[in-house]
Amino acid sequence: MAKIKDVLSENRPTLSFEVFPPKSADLYESVEKAAGEIAALNPSFMSVTCGAGGGNRQYTVEIAADLRNRFNVSSLAHLTCVAATKESVDTAIADMKTHGIENVLALRGDLPAGMEALPENVAFHHANELVEYIRANSDLCIGGACYPEGHPEAGSKDEDIKNLKRKVDTGCDFLTTQMFFDNSILYNYLYRIREAGIEVPVCAGIMPITNAKSAKRSVELSGCVFPARFRALMDRFGSDPGAMMQAGIAYATDQIIDLIANGVYHIHVYSMNKPEVARGIAANLSQIIK
Repeated sequence: MAKIKDVLSENRPTLSFEVFPPKSADLYESVEKAAGEIAALNPSFMSVTCGAGGGNRQYTVEIAADLRNRFNVSSLAHLTCVAATKESVDTAIADMKTHGIENVLALRGDLPAGMEALPENVAFHHANELVEYIRANSDLCIGGACYPEGHPEAGSKDEDIKNLKRKVDTGCDFLTTQMFFDNSILYNYLYRIREAGIEVPVCAGIMPITNAKSAKRSVELSGCVFPARFRALMDRFGSDPGAMMQAGIAYATDQIIDLIANGVYHIHVYSMNKPEVARGIAANLSQIIK
């Protein structure tokens, strides 16, 4: 299997998908089935998230290993450090190595409910510290997150880009953006980070919104802005599940086509364990991303 930095180094469009692990053992089979159906679309790679506070990490590794070993798809396992110790990160790295996983997405993760800041005595305060530790203790290919509309905790967009540069300089091989719904925001962001000397490949994170409830949750979690065109789409089709599914896939496809036409080749779809969404997008792009 390839390391993702090598996949992204090729001058051609790539399409990857994201799935999340089950919350409990009784749901594992259904998640495994959904992940397998998405893997059958032959994506460039697939990403597997982890639970809040690093929960369900074992399921993350197992799903990622399954994608790699059963379906021959390069996989990326998420790893958060918000509640981690150096010993637990060592264990996670060893577990990935045992399962043949070569790629990790290093994240701070969400703060526990009710906590405004991490205590001073934790092992890792920010994702760049986790990136630096993984780089020093493994040969994993390391990805990081970035925020076209600014990290919600950053004092300014300039501060956010400075923090991103620090993270890349400590060892990030590539970046994946938070979701966005207006491509002009990404184009401006890419210009600014390149000006800041950040040269690693960037995957554009696309979230197909297929129901009104998920739209509201996306705004709450990410702070992203919906352009008027997308709000009109939700107003018109939000009460009709079938129409909203079709419209959401079409909107995401339109975003992706525009990105590729403007030289943003690497697309990461937050497919959320929905094979029907992944299939719809892959079919729409069948002659654009081969």
